[in-house]
Amino acid sequence: MFNIIKKVIKYPRLTQSYPHKPFDLRQAVGSPQLDSEICNRCGECIARCPSEAISLNETTKEIGINYKQCIFCLLCVEICPIGAAKTSEHFELATKKLSETSYEVIGSELKTKIKKLFGRSLQIREADAGSCNGCDYEINALNNPFLDIERFGINFVASPRHADMLLVTGTATRNMQQALIKTYNATPDPKLVVAVGACACSGGIFRDSYATNNGIDSIVPVDVYIPGCPPRPQAILHGILKALDRVK
Repeated sequence: MFNIIKKVIKYPRLTQSYPHKPFDLRQAVGSPQLDSEICNRCGECIARCPSEAISLNETTKEIGINYKQCIFCLLCVEICPIGAAKTSEHFELATKKLSETSYEVIGSELKTKIKKLFGRSLQIREADAGSCNGCDYEINALNNPFLDIERFGINFVASPRHADMLLVTGTATRNMQQALIKTYNATPDPKLVVAVGACACSGGIFRDSYATNNGIDSIVPVDVYIPGCPPRPQAILHGILKALDRVK
């Protein structure tokens, strides 16, 4: 008993308090942003963006970043000659619609919400539809002691027949299309589908390839999109919370 108490005192609490408290962004990298007031529209970032996420409206001359395609490589920040492209602290980018840009405050009563919606814990099935495994590694991190997603009453299951939500990564390659459709059909209603990462949202850098799709929403209906390449675990948790608002 003495050794157990000694160990508890020696090692502090590991689990983070997010989302009940804001996430410490000192060691984190957020999404890139373009300052339209500083930008001189030289087009360097547009020409160099590997995922073609930056575009210029020829009519209004407004320049912006399409986060569903952005892979967060931050090349635009590095090459901008006047510093109009900057790294922000925003990582909670999950949206119910691809046109949605506002940020929402995460509620602190997640357990109550899940119990009210399902009468039990939330069951999630992760579906890899042809990813590089970057997003899958970030999803796995939700189960480590730092994030401990089970404290919210959220569990990952092995079968879609036991799931309430599908976390889908990858572009839904041609070889995985049928598998994704079968997984979706095997999940009982009401079910939620969350597209995790740029590939699942838009195809990412593999857009318009003969072997991929430009986002999984061309295969199955999507409730929430989580941009990023890959999105950090806290961003995925934010997307899961936002998806719960879709259940009636």
